[in-house]
Amino acid sequence: MSDEDGEGFVSQLADDMEAMQLRMGAELLDHAGALLGNSKAEPGELRFLSNRLVEALRDALRVAESRGKRLPVSDDDDSAGASEVDE
Repeated sequence: MSDEDGEGFVSQLADDMEAMQLRMGAELLDHAGALLGNSKAEPGELRFLSNRLVEALRDALRVAESRGKRLPVSDDDDSAGASEVDE
């Protein structure tokens, strides 16, 4: 069974892992909002939260990079990006 078409076992496993990482990041973001809104939050709690947010951001960037490498690139994408930078 080939994973070249993106529908094999390894691709599905990667998709599932990415979905879990993004879901956990979203849950962490909700928790962060609540904790940061608490004026009595302890410094240790905020440090722990910061470390988890860094991990979640790293995961999200890894997912975005991985997905970007799997997306086909067209000439239209390059010209659209260039015009946005010029504006």
